[in-house]
Amino acid sequence: MIKSQIDSLRRELELHNYNYYVLSAPTISDFEFDIKLKELNELELKHPEFFDMNSPTQRVGSDIAAGFEQVEHVYPMLSLGNTYSENEVRDFYDRVSKALNEDFELVCELKYDGTSISLTYENGLLVRAITRGDGEKGDDVTNNVKTIRSIPLRLHGDFPKLFEIRGEILMPWAVFDDLNREREAQEEQLFANPRNAASGTLKLQNSAIVASRKLDAYLYYMIGENLPYENHFDNLNAAKSWGFKISDATKVCKGLNEVFNFINYWDIERKNLPVATDGIVIKVNSLIQQKNLGFTAKSPRWAIAYKFQAEKAVTRLNSVSYQVGRTGAITPVANLDAVQLSGTTVRRASLHNADIIEGLDLHIGDMVFVEKGGEIIPKITAVDKNARILIGDKVIFIKNCPECGTLLTRFEGEAAYYCPNENNCPPQIKGKIEHFVSRKAMNIDGLGSETVNLLYQNDLLHNIADIYDLKIPDLIRLERLGTKSAYNIKDGAEKSKEIPFERLVFGLGIRFVGETIAKKLAFALKNMEALEKATFEQLIEVDEIGERIAKSVVSYFADPLNIDTIKRLKTHGLQMSLSDEKLNAHGTALNGFSIVISGTFNQHSRDEYKSMIEMNGGKNVGSVSSKTSFILAGDNMGPEKLKKAENLGVRLVKETEFLEMIGEKSKTIESFSGTLF
Repeated sequence: MIKSQIDSLRRELELHNYNYYVLSAPTISDFEFDIKLKELNELELKHPEFFDMNSPTQRVGSDIAAGFEQVEHVYPMLSLGNTYSENEVRDFYDRVSKALNEDFELVCELKYDGTSISLTYENGLLVRAITRGDGEKGDDVTNNVKTIRSIPLRLHGDFPKLFEIRGEILMPWAVFDDLNREREAQEEQLFANPRNAASGTLKLQNSAIVASRKLDAYLYYMIGENLPYENHFDNLNAAKSWGFKISDATKVCKGLNEVFNFINYWDIERKNLPVATDGIVIKVNSLIQQKNLGFTAKSPRWAIAYKFQAEKAVTRLNSVSYQVGRTGAITPVANLDAVQLSGTTVRRASLHNADIIEGLDLHIGDMVFVEKGGEIIPKITAVDKNARILIGDKVIFIKNCPECGTLLTRFEGEAAYYCPNENNCPPQIKGKIEHFVSRKAMNIDGLGSETVNLLYQNDLLHNIADIYDLKIPDLIRLERLGTKSAYNIKDGAEKSKEIPFERLVFGLGIRFVGETIAKKLAFALKNMEALEKATFEQLIEVDEIGERIAKSVVSYFADPLNIDTIKRLKTHGLQMSLSDEKLNAHGTALNGFSIVISGTFNQHSRDEYKSMIEMNGGKNVGSVSSKTSFILAGDNMGPEKLKKAENLGVRLVKETEFLEMIGEKSKTIESFSGTLF
């Protein structure tokens, strides 16, 4: 019985570890995870006969992603023990006091809720940035980290020749909100909180996208042989003078009362910060005392994390409504009695999908626990089943579209249900038009959601091609428009005819084809005719195009209504191919070559090499096959790709040889000579 309980907990925690660190998509809160981990640890201590070296209690979770070089940490990067009560903080203080048997100071810091990073500086230059990974080794994300403006590439002042500084990569609330608004408009899955958004961003292969996400960083711990001071607090102040972003919310505390005052102050004040925090870190200040206290297998004995409780509220579920998105995705929304949560009034909460509803066993009238994921997205986390006295019907996910009545479908491997009636379902029609006219697509002024709805209701707009058939007199006669608005719409439509082909591809609103993928398709296939005729096999050869996207593109162009729409757009004079300038900018040295990039390079980044391949007529592909022309092979090439290349007889081209192929000379790497910030 006990063995089964232990095994069950281990399996559950391993799954949560995977969801959190690998997928960056946790399904339970940190508090719930820590409670389960504590339960398992207690069972293992009571029953040592069931010890397992691979138990979740014996390891640090991993966030290692494929595609990055793995680097061992010089100093293990362990996690901190978590506590949720003042009594446990007091226990920590007593343990330290007893172990040291001498006076000591504590340093209290904000626990920023992001993704951990370790930065190595040599002679004042950033030489490497490594994620925490499994604590022993992590991903080399140096190129991505260099895009973060708050991390200095070059230091100033009197710094050690070689040292490591650790901290947290963060996505500010404002950036997070903007990113989720964009993802919602594209009907992409929203990030649950800034931590997941920062973690996912840092693992992107395209550093240009990383740069656009405007990540931030706070540094909080320095390691090295020749640090300037023998205490943590003074070393942080020294690091601040060298150019690092160190939080001003760092305080030396002489005793427990000062620690508790710090905790109580920031439990309220943190809500005014521009970035997410989830607790307080308490560290022994003296480095000598830290060394004397040492480590357990998982964490330092000289530090602990006090975690703030997530703010929750209990309210009544009155009904569930269903929203239809641009791509037909159905999103269930819980309508609640108004309740105050994290300073705002919450009346609605997302229920995500049918599986979530079923798992919660929701009934109308239930008292439900509402929490803000990352303190921004309201969600129902549980039902107070003890409060059930008089409740209504069980919530059953709808079978038909709430807007047009069409039977819903669910694609294999996806959680969402879809309305397949994309050409006759009103929210989908209007959503596609709003997407088409948006700033990143065709950028047509005057056609906001209210105006699109007005034109739809008056039978003037049922298709994106209808925009170019709009007549000034028809627009003027409508209420709330007028002459000026009518001319603005027509002028915007005329100007959109000069919008580049790649933005038109994005504007078509093909499911799963976002801004970046649209550009990849446009540059790979060059014109709309080639895109229409592209086969599944041709599409998956395009860089970053997987099976799901390829199937969606083929399906889109298999629909006669979509083909008719594109013909009408062509008649109206929209750009149906890459501009001559972009076509002529490409060299021909790699025409017809399908090239795989693998390994790390000295002369250029992987993204720069991808651009060089495209600019010289070649095609980037992600996997090795018999159709691969060659592999651009750097150092530390992936063993699987190397083995497959040998089996298929695909040749390896080294960096210098490749540069010669495209007529570029090798260059000597020079150190960064820009300003500090």
